[in-house]
Amino acid sequence: MLGLLGWGLATVILMLSISVPFVSQITICFLMVPLLVQYVKLDTKRFLLFYMISLVVVYLVATLLIAGFVAVMLIAVSIFFLPPVIQMGNQYKKGAPARNVVTAGTLTLLAEMLLSLVVCYAFGINLIEKMKLLMLESISIMPAYLQNAMVMDKDMLVQIASHMLPLYMIGISLFLVLVAHWASRKLLNRTGEHILGFKPLRDWMLHKSLVWYYMIGLFLEFFVKDTSSILFTILINLLPMLSFLFAVQAISFLFFLAHFKRWNRVLPICGIIVSLLFAPFLLSLLGVFDTAFPLRERVTRK
Repeated sequence: MLGLLGWGLATVILMLSISVPFVSQITICFLMVPLLVQYVKLDTKRFLLFYMISLVVVYLVATLLIAGFVAVMLIAVSIFFLPPVIQMGNQYKKGAPARNVVTAGTLTLLAEMLLSLVVCYAFGINLIEKMKLLMLESISIMPAYLQNAMVMDKDMLVQIASHMLPLYMIGISLFLVLVAHWASRKLLNRTGEHILGFKPLRDWMLHKSLVWYYMIGLFLEFFVKDTSSILFTILINLLPMLSFLFAVQAISFLFFLAHFKRWNRVLPICGIIVSLLFAPFLLSLLGVFDTAFPLRERVTRK
């Protein structure tokens, strides 16, 4: 019971910390962790009771120390993260593999972001246009030498960045869920739970069909020049995402090679760092080859 009260207190502290500048950028990454621990440890009714008490405490403290509208904002942020907590917690209770947990949490969080955009647009609030204005203002206050160093016109840069909003949303959702899963798994396993983790990085493999999507995307990129077209938006989001996945695949291959050859793990880590700094495209290309061709079989045969 004392442990659960401690997790309830952690929930309150993390929620209140969101109102603190700079600190909030770190603590919001862990906001789901105490809720996940409580959801796994408690039945649904007791979890909701603990959660409601936490919301009441946050509202009272924030209202007394800061302002009422801040208290409402903190509660809204916490409720926003509740659906992915429930989805991930249900997967934990089923003993599902880590991939299922992360997929469920990421898709839920992504769906909430999309729904938020739709709701805001329905109420006459265009968040995308506001994001464009904010970016233009940020560029305008940059030093002149930085503005001159830009490789394209600022309006074009902002236009392209706004088209990449789906990629940002996917990246943010995945990052938050991965952090929550990593921390929650460690904490829950220490309390006697058996939460499954990912299989070793050296054993990760992408599906070969992704290679075809990547090749088709690269081919179409040469011909699609209209930045206002739907196909341009698809490509500008799809290609960076696939490049990232193939880079992860390449990292997996390097760790597989080091494990098989019994090399020091420092060697693949150094290779990854050098590749990321000087030739990130080559890292993705290695991932493409590892996915498309049986490189690992050739290594093991030798």
